Amino acid sequence: QVQLVESGGGLVQPGGSLRLSCAASGSSFITYDMNWYRQATGKQRELVASFTRFSKITYADSVKGRFTISRDNAKKMVYLQMNSLKPEDTAVYYCHGTSPFGYEYWGQGTQVTVSS
Repeated sequence: QVQLVESGGGLVQPGGSLRLSCAASGSSFITYDMNWYRQATGKQRELVASFTRFSKITYADSVKGRFTISRDNAKKMVYLQMNSLKPEDTAVYYCHGTSPFGYEYWGQGTQVTVSS
């Protein structure tokens, strides 16, 4: 079983940057597909970025060129570097992991607010 804890959210001005971190506990982290989701108030949760156990990386169209996902398997960490932030990026960001057997794990979320 994996526990996920996000950090790094906060308030930032439009055009600014933030780096989210997700610390994982438990074994077999290297076998997990890791993702970042976000959910804005009144909207459905959406997939922002993925980094699979096969090192395949994908992004939502809305963040391509601005966000970068990375992972450090030795440290059991996943990161989301967010640049050129826009007000529409305001949301709660969640770290998410899926095991090879299909079990899903969620972090508690971290708030990102982009506002002047």
